[in-house]
Amino acid sequence: MVNVPRLVIAAPGSGAGKTTVATGLMAALRARGLQVSPHKVGPDYIDPGYHGLAAGRPGRNLDPVLVGEDLVAPLFLHGAAGADIAVVEGVMGLYDGKGATEYGSTAHVAHLLDAPVVLVVDGSSMSRSVAALVHGFASYDEDLRLAGVVLNRVASDRHEQLLRRALAGIAPVFGVLRREADVATPSRHLGLVPVAERAPEALASVRRLGELCGQALDLEALVEIAESAGDLTDEPWAPARVERSSRPVVAVAGGPAFTFSYAETAELLDAAGADVHVVDPLRDRTLPEGTAGLVLGGGFPEVYAEQLSANDELRADVGRLAATGAPVSAECAGLLYLCDTLDGRPMCGVLPADGRMTAKLTLGYRHAEPATPSWLAHGPVVGHEFHRTQVTGSGAAAWGSGEGYVLGGVHASYLHLHWAGVAGAAERFVDACV
Repeated sequence: MVNVPRLVIAAPGSGAGKTTVATGLMAALRARGLQVSPHKVGPDYIDPGYHGLAAGRPGRNLDPVLVGEDLVAPLFLHGAAGADIAVVEGVMGLYDGKGATEYGSTAHVAHLLDAPVVLVVDGSSMSRSVAALVHGFASYDEDLRLAGVVLNRVASDRHEQLLRRALAGIAPVFGVLRREADVATPSRHLGLVPVAERAPEALASVRRLGELCGQALDLEALVEIAESAGDLTDEPWAPARVERSSRPVVAVAGGPAFTFSYAETAELLDAAGADVHVVDPLRDRTLPEGTAGLVLGGGFPEVYAEQLSANDELRADVGRLAATGAPVSAECAGLLYLCDTLDGRPMCGVLPADGRMTAKLTLGYRHAEPATPSWLAHGPVVGHEFHRTQVTGSGAAAWGSGEGYVLGGVHASYLHLHWAGVAGAAERFVDACV
């Protein structure tokens, strides 16, 4: 059995301040000398970047929809190895899961981790009503341990007194945050702006959040709550290692334009026998020497279309690699990068398709069946879509819905997959490289 002190930061709904509190708490605990393991419920790619900046180790996602219930605790233990405490930021409202169910919700993950929950409540437009709100969330699921609350966006000392009095006997208050405009993080059409795009400013914001939460939150009480979590009986997740006579070079796109990826992807590729190198399509003029495979994750290529297009040397290198039949995995941003054009600007020209920005947001989990044989999926998968773009073109579809493309060794689509939940994907990719 393994005991990692842990707690979950949840909220009644989106926009209450979970990311502010979770990121600030991570930074504040780290500033006090603790090794903090950062986690995020759901398929979000952006929050874990801020978590990683605060904690000094990779932010990791916990998503039972993408990987299954049985892998959540093992993946958590893998990510939390060597940590003194783990902080898990929830998603949406505490009980909001897939569709109308609780599956994949913050509460679901809290149960799977046997972790206490701290509720972040936006107190900006209420006083006594906070008691009814918190009481409802605490009593809705008697098996869930709601340990207490953090009050956010409190206007004044008088306002704080009213809220505290209302909550007396309902739930402990672990801290109160006042309205702080200077720690707000900039947003974009898909949420926050990724850390990689605003590194100096993001670092300053995270430091400020750490100072703010260090002063406003009862850190000792929160650590005590985290230490009260029970033992987990699961074994930490560890990808099966494949021994090869030589390790093929696999390039993984990174940098500001390609910030959406799960930490486990590179770990799976490494375990499968690959020599993993990060390439930044905004700056690197060529792929790493000897590249035998390419992984293009998600991000914001539409924001960087001009710079991506201007790097014609790398675009040509990617085209040459794809033409050899080498395996290329492209998700969302990667799909757009492989198109002939993106918003009228030349891209890699690997796929006979064009991408463009749209006003429509496509968002949600997807169940998909492979439509064309490829190295990636040998059966049904569950993925996630999150974009405001559209691709039009022709070719063999990746999925039964008609979406995506399979061309030679290229598998490109809008679907984000967590490779830990797609059995054998990394091994098949590296096998194709060999």
